[in-house]
This record gives sequence, structure tokens and C-alpha cells, in this order.
Amino acid sequence: MQQCAKEDGGRMREIYVAGGCFWGVEELMRSVPGVVSATAGYANGFSSAAPSYAEVCSGRTGFAETVRVVYDPGRVSLAALVFLFFRAIDPADGGGQGNDRGTQYRPGIYFTDEESAAVVRGVAEVERRRSAGFVVEVLPLRNFFPAEEMHQRFLERHPGGYCHIRRELFAEARGMRVDPGRYERPGDAELSRVLAPEVFSVTQEGATDLPWMHPYAEESGRGIYVDAVTGEPLFSSAAKYASACGWPTFSEALDPQVVVFREDRSYGMRRTEVRSRAGDSHLGHVFSEDRESPSGVRFCVNGSALRFVPYAEMEAAGYGDLMDMV
Repeated sequence: MQQCAKEDGGRMREIYVAGGCFWGVEELMRSVPGVVSATAGYANGFSSAAPSYAEVCSGRTGFAETVRVVYDPGRVSLAALVFLFFRAIDPADGGGQGNDRGTQYRPGIYFTDEESAAVVRGVAEVERRRSAGFVVEVLPLRNFFPAEEMHQRFLERHPGGYCHIRRELFAEARGMRVDPGRYERPGDAELSRVLAPEVFSVTQEGATDLPWMHPYAEESGRGIYVDAVTGEPLFSSAAKYASACGWPTFSEALDPQVVVFREDRSYGMRRTEVRSRAGDSHLGHVFSEDRESPSGVRFCVNGSALRFVPYAEMEAAGYGDLMDMV
């Protein structure tokens, strides 16, 4: 049956995530600084007895291939783990993930306490807003059994083994600098009350600033640009460059995890929209093969979606840990 996270005098917490083949999910979660352990197993099935891998693969047990994640909340938040999980799955695919098909590969997040439930539901609601056909299970944990030893740390022992998760995500997880748990999105009613009309129009309704009308288009000071809605750090002045487009432009995000990409076919065009991770704010669009950009990538961002924090104010504003990136 399931275990309780009692490590270190009960300080450790746990969450259970199912996202296709557990080999990749286990390796991804173990990559995160602050994760103490990740155990491949089977969760939320019909039986009170431990199933075998073959039985789970039959699709008749109700179990999902699941990873038990034990983490130190002093080093990484549950929100960070859940947002990372969503980057690894297709939340609209209830029939499996990647090449793995069947109910045993369905996506789900299973919690063991109400505090965790509130965080998971909050993140899931943000993800639901930007995913048509959201089908991820968000449920209490009913049962969990560790998988056979051959499935534990599989990709560590077989680096070239099958994995449906893009390999770049493992590196992003290891190098995560911004924890979204510190930047919760307020409710819709509060946003409509506290945001300036132009900020609300851009971030919540997808509007676009007029070119050259926002002062950030020509801002050259040292510092970071954060989500105007949540304060989540998004871009560094070190990645800002002068562009003829008329909007603030950046060659890269401060942390690859802080931005989310979505296909945009509005106005008869086919573009890639950029949204903030924790706040789901509309930021702008990203383009490739930009001759002005040092990286060839142009994040074309609405100034109204940002708030600039000068370098001299970063520590007092709570961003001191990012001063080396400016």
C-alpha cells in the first residue's frame, strides 16, 4: 500500500503523478533539486493487492503507472513539480501518452492531504485554461504499490531506453531557477479589480500594445522583467536587445520553464503565442530566424504584460537569488 512521507521527522511531503510510461516520469522528477526520491509504481487500481507489471499492462486492473515523489518543500514547491509534470504530458490525451496507449498510461495527479489537494487543483485550473479537452485525473490517492525492481531508476541504468518525454526537459528540470509556488495567480474577480485596464486587456484578453507606445520598448536599464499579474520572473535585461519591431524583445527567457507556448491562428496567421507559466498571462509571441536577435529567437512581448524591477531593487523586492542572471 501507499507510504507516508516520514523522512526527516515528517518534514518531507509526497505527491503521486501518472503521465504515461513511468520510466521517464520517474527520471524527470528525480532531476529536480529538492526531490528526495521517486519510486515507480501502480496507483488507484481496483485491487487491494499488489499487481504485477503484466497484470497492469492488461488494462483490466484500473491501475495507472504512477511515480511517488517525495520532496523537500523547503527546496522546491509542490506547484513547481506539478507545473513541470504538465510540461511532460499532453493533458488532452486520456488514452495514454506518446506511444503508450491504454488506461494504465492515463495522466493523473493523486494527493494524500488537503493542503496538497489545494495546490494541485490550483495548478490544474491554470493548465485547464490553456488546454482544450483537459482530461487529467485530479483525485485523492486510493492505493499505491511500488513496481518491480527492474522498473526502478530504469533510465539511469539504461540511458538510451525508451522515453516519451523530450530529453531537453530533464536538463531544464535540473537547472530550474524560478519556483512558481511563490507566484500564485489571483482569481478573475480580483484581477479585474486590481489590474490597470491596459494590463487586464493584454494579459487576460489577448490584446496587443501599439508599437513604440510602451516605454519598455526602449528601456535599457539593468534588471529583470516580471509578469505584471503574478510577479513571476520572466526575462533578464541581459537578454533584451534593440529591435525595429516596436515592442520589448528578448533573445531568451530567464528560465525556460517560466514561459508556455501555444499555437495561435488568429487574424489568419499561424504564430506561436507566449504565455506566463504561473499566471497564464498573454505575453506576446515568439519568432525564429530573427536576424536582429543574438540567438535567432525573438520573444516579442507586450510591455503592458511586464513589470520592470531595476537591479538595485531586486534584492529588496525578493529577487536577490536571480541577480547573477542580470
